[in-house]
Amino acid sequence: MKKLLWINGEFVGTEKYLPLYNPFNGEKIAEVAAASDGDVLRAIDAAESAAKTMAEMEAFKRADILQGVADLIKEEREECARIIAEESSKPLRAARGEVDRTIMTYSFAAQEARRIHGETVPLDAAPGGEGRIAYTVKEPLGVIAAITPFNFPMNLVAHKVGPALAAGNSVVLKPASQTPLSAYKIASYFHRAGLPAGALNVVTGSGKSVGDVLIKDDRVKKVTFTGSPEVGKYIRENAGLKKVTLELGSNSALIVDEGTDLAKVMPRIVTGSFSNQGQVCISIQRIFVHESISEEFTALFIEESKKLKVGNPLDEETDISAMITSNDVTRAKSWIQAAIENGAELALGGDSDQQVLYPTILLNAKETDKISCEEVFAPVVHINTFREFDEAIAKVNDSQFGLQAGVYTKDLNKAFKATKSLHVGGVMINDIPTFRVDHMPYGGVKMSGTGREGIKYAIEEMTELKLVSFKLD
Repeated sequence: MKKLLWINGEFVGTEKYLPLYNPFNGEKIAEVAAASDGDVLRAIDAAESAAKTMAEMEAFKRADILQGVADLIKEEREECARIIAEESSKPLRAARGEVDRTIMTYSFAAQEARRIHGETVPLDAAPGGEGRIAYTVKEPLGVIAAITPFNFPMNLVAHKVGPALAAGNSVVLKPASQTPLSAYKIASYFHRAGLPAGALNVVTGSGKSVGDVLIKDDRVKKVTFTGSPEVGKYIRENAGLKKVTLELGSNSALIVDEGTDLAKVMPRIVTGSFSNQGQVCISIQRIFVHESISEEFTALFIEESKKLKVGNPLDEETDISAMITSNDVTRAKSWIQAAIENGAELALGGDSDQQVLYPTILLNAKETDKISCEEVFAPVVHINTFREFDEAIAKVNDSQFGLQAGVYTKDLNKAFKATKSLHVGGVMINDIPTFRVDHMPYGGVKMSGTGREGIKYAIEEMTELKLVSFKLD
């Protein structure tokens, strides 16, 4: 099966195609078009032409198109879930959950398209401003480049494409090389829903070559990217005066205070640690447990983790499946081994079978170990203890990242202290850092990025504010 580029409302062939393989069984899924520089420029041409049409389109029409896409996904929910499972090895049950979230994300985008507005400005609050009426309006930027990762190939596309189109922009989408099929499926839904040709273009191929053309073309007014800090930094340095939103991952931490009902919260913590093979930006990587409950916590955590079923992502019972590449397995195992050689204790896992890395739990890893201070992006968690709550907060903050953190405590004072003191983009009290619903503001600080997603908040960064002033006679 050949997958062609989607440019200006039609499929476009290329000179080069790359094989796409199922990460779990190695079977060839498709031949995917690899865009040349010229192909990317043609996509930008199409988006530039469509930008005027989108800017002039009434809000209710944009909303209807977005809701139409949500409805089409809902009708073909199972097909969408299977596409995700096959190309990314996400277990089918989790893939269905992603599809449901994608439906919700486009529905939120449809709602927000109807309520993009400015405000009146009382110019007479300043001397010299009397005799005037002023207000602001929000206008679309124009062409937006969206570069998306493999781990949520439909919903993270929705978090960029949804608000961009809701605000009246046009889009050139570069999906992850391993998960292009989900993006092409979404493009087909927008076509069926009546989106004008050129308003959404999908180009696949090398992230470096496609990305370079997108970030350096002056017609592109904004780049929104989810991926590694290294690539994010490169985009920031080469995007010129474009607006840039970067979501760059984390080594998310969870604090578990004394008095926590461990039996109640443990299934939730295990889910936050190992869902999607730990390949989630806000997956739990570091756990800091009060020393008085650390032995009980560790025993329960290991016991609950052993219940996870490893296998084929299309098996209804599977919880853990293959990582996205064999190199990711090799990298994670080398970090695990380095931590063990540096004094950490292997409490569970550490083994792999082809591209499947079994859920792994380490105890007392050093804060300088890569398994702690870098983003592992794998089903690997380490547990350390603390005596004083301030000590736990300091350990969470001792990181180059700051996306989200979770805190379980029954002490209200400690909870409020955590919300104030933790240097992250989101603090989840009595929940895991992996919590996210699709209309909340989402993003980080430090090396975790800049800007916020969540439809309403993304629209703010995908529009320009214009002031209009009338001087009255």
